[in-house]
Amino acid sequence: MSKLDQLKTMTTVVADTGDFETIAEYKPQDATTNPSLLYKAAQMPHYRHLVEEAVSFGAARGNNEDEHTRWTMDKLAVNFGAEILKIVPGRVSTEIDARLSFDTEATIARAEGLIELYGQVGIDARERVLFKIASTWEGIRAAEHLEKQGIHCNLTLLFSFPQAVACAEAGVTLISPFVGRILDWYKQAENRTGYPANEDPGVRSVTEIFNYYKRHGYETIVMGASFRNPDEILELAGCDYLTIAPKLLAELAEAEGSVPRKLDPEAARGMDIPKVSYDEKRFRWGLNEDAMATEKLAEGIRLFAADTQRLEAFTREICRNC
Repeated sequence: MSKLDQLKTMTTVVADTGDFETIAEYKPQDATTNPSLLYKAAQMPHYRHLVEEAVSFGAARGNNEDEHTRWTMDKLAVNFGAEILKIVPGRVSTEIDARLSFDTEATIARAEGLIELYGQVGIDARERVLFKIASTWEGIRAAEHLEKQGIHCNLTLLFSFPQAVACAEAGVTLISPFVGRILDWYKQAENRTGYPANEDPGVRSVTEIFNYYKRHGYETIVMGASFRNPDEILELAGCDYLTIAPKLLAELAEAEGSVPRKLDPEAARGMDIPKVSYDEKRFRWGLNEDAMATEKLAEGIRLFAADTQRLEAFTREICRNC
């Protein structure tokens, strides 16, 4: 068995891409997308029809260019999500506009609108879609509301223990701790070229969260994300889910050798880990005291927002030429 096949025996593997052909090749259970991945996929000629259909849909709705663009972007996300769901047996994660990361009500409204659009193409989003929301305090509150309505959420851009605890207390379906981006920050801050896999700061963060969740019986799924190398992935073998980019999926599929379980829910249940809780004040203070998490959360929101704007500009140009 390849290392990828062995990994699949203990962890649900998720493809981190908008490229349908790649998803089909590696047969993951689920798939995730974000504005960066959609922007890349939207420029591929063989997906042009999905973009043009979304542009036509948006042009027929709203009273001005901004409204046309918003409808286009939502329809584009649904178009890609619907195609991905023809390939994966599980769920797809669809991103909520990062510019709404500090607006609870607008985040809820956008998710509800996407559910309606998915319904129009015959997909029950409550069963097959996770809505990706940034792990801000406002985002977590939006997710808490949506989860109570049976709308499942993936809390993304998660870099700290306070964020993870607040998400679990809110009853969210899944969190995405960003392993590689945590590593990036520490390499720069500590002027290091790398870390042994078991000392990787991102790996250690996910391990702490996983053990805490299992020890205290939280049902929220831990899905490690944003990997830089296969060693990070294998060091988290046994984690609930891992979302992996195509390049790293290929490396794991071609690699041979034993893959031991590193994270074990049964072992975690016997650990001496005190339970904690975060109200808004404690959450904001805990996040503030973690320089890495504060900086990477803000940076992540900015980058996703910038890629959303690039994708909007791309669709507007198509609209002008169609």
